Amino acid sequence: METLCLIRDLQRNIAAYEAKMIERYGLCLNEGMLLCTLSNAKRPLSSGEVAEMLGLTTSNASKVIASVERKGLIERSLGNADKRHMYFKLTGAGHGKLRAVTYGSTELPDNLRAIVQAAS
Repeated sequence: METLCLIRDLQRNIAAYEAKMIERYGLCLNEGMLLCTLSNAKRPLSSGEVAEMLGLTTSNASKVIASVERKGLIERSLGNADKRHMYFKLTGAGHGKLRAVTYGSTELPDNLRAIVQAAS
């Protein structure tokens, strides 16, 4: 039972962190994680790769991609071998938004900070 209570507390803190991200930066957590994922990629990624890396269904990944694309933070390009394939990368504005979130003032709740510090 203790494990479930810890997970509940983590989930609540993640939701609170996301609410602050939305308020301060206009990004939900999945949108921010998409920016981070594309920033760390060595090449543009397909929507399937994005879905896998974010742990989302392809349908949910498509919604996140479309939302961030509408905000001008990512851009799409056609595949070279197959024009039906789309690949995504950060725009200059996307890099700037990611820097703002990364170095911004959104305070991590204590239990999330402990997890992030332990992973660093």
